Amino acid sequence: MHYATVAATTVKGQVVSKPVVVVESPTKVRTIEKYLGKDYRVVATVGHIKDLPEKEMGIDVENGFSPNYKTIPGKQKVITALKKAAEGAETIYLAPDPDREGEAIAWHTADVLKKKGRRFYRVLFHELTQNAIVQSMSAPEELNRDKYDAQQARRILDRLVGYQISPLLWRKVAGGLSAGRVQSVAVRIICERERAIQAFGPEEYWSITAHLQGQVPPPFTAKLAKRNGEKIKIPNQAAAQEVLALIDGQPWRVQNVKKKTTRRNPLPPFTTSKLQQESIHKLKFSARKTMSVAQQLYEGIDLGPGDPEGLITYMRTDSTRIAAEAAEEALSLIRQCFGNNYAPDQPRFFKNRKKAQDAHEAIRPTTMANTPEKVASHLTPDQLALYRLIWQRFVASQMQPALIDQNAVTINVGDFSFTASGATIRFPGFMALYMSSDHESEEADRKKKEALPELTEGMILNLDRVDPKQHFTQPPPRFSEASLVKELEENGIGRPSTYAAILSTIRGKGYVDLVRGYFKPSELGFIVNELLVANFPDVFDVDFTARLEDHLDRIEAGDANSQALLSRFYGTFQKELDTASEKMLSMRGVGMDTGQTCPECGKHTLHIKVGKNGHYLACNGYPDCNYSRNYTRDEKGLVAPIELPKDEASDKLCEKCGKSMVIKQGRFGPFLACSGYPGCKNTLSINGNEAGAATGVACPEKGCDGMLVEKRSKRGKVFYGCNRFPDCSFATWDKPVARACPSCQAPILVEKVTKKNGTFVACLDRSCGFKEKA
Repeated sequence: MHYATVAATTVKGQVVSKPVVVVESPTKVRTIEKYLGKDYRVVATVGHIKDLPEKEMGIDVENGFSPNYKTIPGKQKVITALKKAAEGAETIYLAPDPDREGEAIAWHTADVLKKKGRRFYRVLFHELTQNAIVQSMSAPEELNRDKYDAQQARRILDRLVGYQISPLLWRKVAGGLSAGRVQSVAVRIICERERAIQAFGPEEYWSITAHLQGQVPPPFTAKLAKRNGEKIKIPNQAAAQEVLALIDGQPWRVQNVKKKTTRRNPLPPFTTSKLQQESIHKLKFSARKTMSVAQQLYEGIDLGPGDPEGLITYMRTDSTRIAAEAAEEALSLIRQCFGNNYAPDQPRFFKNRKKAQDAHEAIRPTTMANTPEKVASHLTPDQLALYRLIWQRFVASQMQPALIDQNAVTINVGDFSFTASGATIRFPGFMALYMSSDHESEEADRKKKEALPELTEGMILNLDRVDPKQHFTQPPPRFSEASLVKELEENGIGRPSTYAAILSTIRGKGYVDLVRGYFKPSELGFIVNELLVANFPDVFDVDFTARLEDHLDRIEAGDANSQALLSRFYGTFQKELDTASEKMLSMRGVGMDTGQTCPECGKHTLHIKVGKNGHYLACNGYPDCNYSRNYTRDEKGLVAPIELPKDEASDKLCEKCGKSMVIKQGRFGPFLACSGYPGCKNTLSINGNEAGAATGVACPEKGCDGMLVEKRSKRGKVFYGCNRFPDCSFATWDKPVARACPSCQAPILVEKVTKKNGTFVACLDRSCGFKEKA
């Protein structure tokens, strides 16, 4: 049956509404309406409509890990609109994204729209083009229980871990911390790399380079490689000088010349992880930005008035499979634009790696007709940059390999062998259109090598000079966003749809910082990671997490049972959780032993602790010894206390006891404290009662002729108060605006900023309720 012909009818006197197509994103609605016409009503769920509750775990462990789904706050209006759109409809086509999350949205939508006699079909739009949409509507499927079970199992696993370990961290470390089943493993990978960098000891080594000339130009260089046929290592200057002495005066004879032509093959079209890595390298996009822009290209771009069209296939995939028709279309374009010698006789298809799901094609343009140049005027700069990257990678994947002529020369000098190499491009092939960042690196290395002159075996060469050079081995590099995505993929941690979220989450929680484009663990990240790894050796183990991902894939494929997986996992997890509840080190109490002796009492060791102001060092002999300091770590990770600067005298007297006030350094900078401490604990802002930065706004208090000025509290927070203080005590946390309230005529407004409303101005009197966009 071709469902695109179904229209509204009357059955037994009842009006049967036209079928409803439910999609995930409002952006898709116009694109799909364009191709389905007026015979369908297309509506959007705007993402998930149901989820586990925010303020409780929402999992009934005793009842088969049954989830207690609730309507997401704010989504009741969406559900009401869905029900209204579906009134009278007997057929509902559920078309959220073709992945696990989309499947969950489809099931939850079916649950809220279920009605006696109503039929639900699952429709998978792998690309938003006319042919793809009509074909999918012509062959709808049943809802996929296995895929939904896999999504649900992942959600339950994440909730079991997060909602039971996070409260433990609140008790043992600090409030507001959280742990995640996958995110915490990513933090562990970053922390372990940092520890490896800290533990690294550079080793000295030397290279020896000879500058040579043959019988014809150009001159070239050769590097020492072997001694008596064995690879040579030169550990220090003395060893280098010994080599120089042994080759001094020896003839430089060409031992052999090897010439060969190698083929450099194009890479497959993008998977999700490879797209993220390449856009980070080439476009400087974050993983999250890459996925956001790719979503826009998939959902549809207006290429003319009322003419939205999806430009790429679905962007969450780990498959390199492509449709034969798409490959043939690419070959036709290559012959037209580059010539027959750039196009192979047959399309090139790529094998998927073992764990690839192959539910979707690789990421590719939906049609070769939409060249980057043709659609450029309809795209934003970011959209065009990403589309061009995807388009070029796909077209290049169907082009001929590049042919590289390589020359390798071995030169004998006594017992030693030097080598030189050069390479030239005979035929650029796919490189005429596109080179990946890896290929660009290889090409840069090739260009660094000088062209070799014509050399023959037995030829004697002229030596210009020999250069010895000192080097040191380098530590492993920190992870960039691109290399961390690659590491997660290679270790089987997460899946294509989760990489961007993982990277954003670990930064948002404050466990890692992005320093000059590379991830570095924060001190809090180190502390939490050490506690989690010590107390949950299985749950946060890299291999264990990867095996869980494999099990989830097997559930989706129908080869495993979700209940069995959850039971096995929870058995291990519950034991570790019970043990950790009793034995996890309390950073609020005992803290982590640094092994360093307290410099004040000399009896006890210093421990790292966490208090309301963050982490610090304290003597374990407290309360007998009150020593405590902030601290830093050196490049080896060793803890070093930050000694406090000596108190400075001030010209102010304490208003409580009359003793002199001194300037001390606190967490928020300098402040005034009574020199009679601990007998008198009076403190003041460093500005005291002096005016701060002027705001130009008159004090709103009746009878006051003062002006509002910017001040700082004892804890360093900015507020605004009257410069007539203490005669006038008016103060507000919000920035004042010199404008009367148009609603109640209050003398000033204040500027506020919230995540929900952005920046806006509001009346100082809360009972008024006036507010408007700034």
